[in-house]
Amino acid sequence: MEQDFETLPPAVAEELGLLVDALDPAAFPESWLPANAPAQLTAYAGAQFTIGLPGDGTVVWTRQTEPPTVLVKARAAGTPEGFRSFLIAEALVEIDEGVPESFLPFFGKRYTELDDALGLGGAATYQVAMALFEAWVGLHTRERFRAWAGEHDDLHAAWDDAGDRLVGRIEELPGEVARGETTFPAATELACSAVKHGLDLPAPFAALDTLAYRDHGAEYAVQWAEKTVDALTE
Repeated sequence: MEQDFETLPPAVAEELGLLVDALDPAAFPESWLPANAPAQLTAYAGAQFTIGLPGDGTVVWTRQTEPPTVLVKARAAGTPEGFRSFLIAEALVEIDEGVPESFLPFFGKRYTELDDALGLGGAATYQVAMALFEAWVGLHTRERFRAWAGEHDDLHAAWDDAGDRLVGRIEELPGEVARGETTFPAATELACSAVKHGLDLPAPFAALDTLAYRDHGAEYAVQWAEKTVDALTE
């Protein structure tokens, strides 16, 4: 994309119709969103054709087109070529794995339950929800990335390097949260990035790197949030 974006507006998104076989805009029930949901999330859930959410990163993809479309944002111009290639490959793997396009259809009606469990407010719930979703996606994709070693070495090296950059930043997260040095949403975001790379995590974040989370998804995530917040506030 020549212009960067957080949420691709309807008028621009609809221009994809010139490049694809069909458009199938997604819309989600208002009941899925708490009253304090950020405005961009409310717009994304609505009937207008929008793609992407703040925090999605440099490469986004959508199944609202047929075939699915991968979009590379303008900021990719400043991304090293090897890592940019990995981000595109990652998008293609996620499409192939059949995971939801964003955290909203992943959580569905449980998004309001997550908001209640966290008690943090709209933007903070958004940040935690996006992180938890990314961890769940990582549980479905990381073995495919590991398998690239010896077959797609450059892509595997980029994935491995992204994980290496997290080493040394996650071991002390619980203590940092307890001391107020790191917010809970920021710590969750960092820990969930580590899940995508199979790194060792301290409690309570280690509970997200489990088959139970991979298999039970949003229900498990909400239960994890309830138990974790209760433990942090004791």
